[in-house]
Amino acid sequence: MNIDWNTLGFHYTETDYIVRSAYRDGHWEAPYATRNKYLKLHVSATCLQYGQEAFEGLKAFRGIDGKVRIFRWQENARRMQRSAEGLKMQPVPTDIFGEAIRLALKKNKRFIPPYETGATLYFRPLLIGTTPRLGVGPGKEFEFIVIPSPIGPYYEGKFHCTSFIVNRRVDRAAPLGTGAFKVGGNYAASFRATEAAHAAGYDCLFTDSKTHHYIDECSAANFIGIKKNTDCSADRVQTAPLTDQFTIEYLTPRSSAILPSITNDSLMALARERGYKVTRRKIRVEELSDMQEAAACGTACVISPIDKVYDPDNNRTYHLTDEPGPILTELYQALQDIQYGRRPDTHHWCEVVDS
Repeated sequence: MNIDWNTLGFHYTETDYIVRSAYRDGHWEAPYATRNKYLKLHVSATCLQYGQEAFEGLKAFRGIDGKVRIFRWQENARRMQRSAEGLKMQPVPTDIFGEAIRLALKKNKRFIPPYETGATLYFRPLLIGTTPRLGVGPGKEFEFIVIPSPIGPYYEGKFHCTSFIVNRRVDRAAPLGTGAFKVGGNYAASFRATEAAHAAGYDCLFTDSKTHHYIDECSAANFIGIKKNTDCSADRVQTAPLTDQFTIEYLTPRSSAILPSITNDSLMALARERGYKVTRRKIRVEELSDMQEAAACGTACVISPIDKVYDPDNNRTYHLTDEPGPILTELYQALQDIQYGRRPDTHHWCEVVDS
């Protein structure tokens, strides 16, 4: 094995084993490790014919103490269960999910990146419908697979700023559709917009598909904004830090069409700990002018600060910051400190496993 841990990007690197489990005859089989990375599928399987598929993403971190920590895998199990129910698939029980993650880690120990390289061992749990079917309808048999791969930062340069372009031409997901589920079809639906954005030197900021006035998601990640408010009235959060008559507000969109991010949920908890006001609501694109910081956040990118957002329909550029701002930097560091064991895990987010 010859891997340069310090230069890994967010790309697939083959490991020794994947882990598999099938649902047949009304029950899940015990997860098992295999070197076989290929599927034997009927051409009429429901995952191929009708997109009956869901996936997840989570990480294991080599800590400062040499121990390995799996971050909030139970939340990934629950989110995959919600996705499965949304697509009429058999949910993977939490104990099966956890057993499969631990087994994938155990069988691929040599691919856990060293501490301080910026790389992690990423797990891609996948759930697919395998029942052969031509008539439209859900399958009755399923396969659950955990694909491990060491990865580096999602965006090149680790913790640095990225530019975004507002998209009002392509709808990633409908308000009452599958946007709240982590399914492949949502990402395929975004490709037209994201590839056009990348060609122009940006990443893509999606707006809501009903009005196109409100921010929904940053490509494959949640959006967060930081505002310094001058409102010192009685109805503000009393514990919010007050500096030079400013209070700090952590803003993130409320929408039925975006994926509930486990990273965003964690960052909101850390923001509340610091007394910041945390608000989840509809956010108009024009509100970017009132934000001092903004970012994409998710398992893959953690936090990716945004330096500017270009709105082509209004020929307007929102300049936010030239480098990662102090609030997002603080939250990024606090989350990484927990994941790498540099501070106590008071939230009990990490499962420490033998390495």
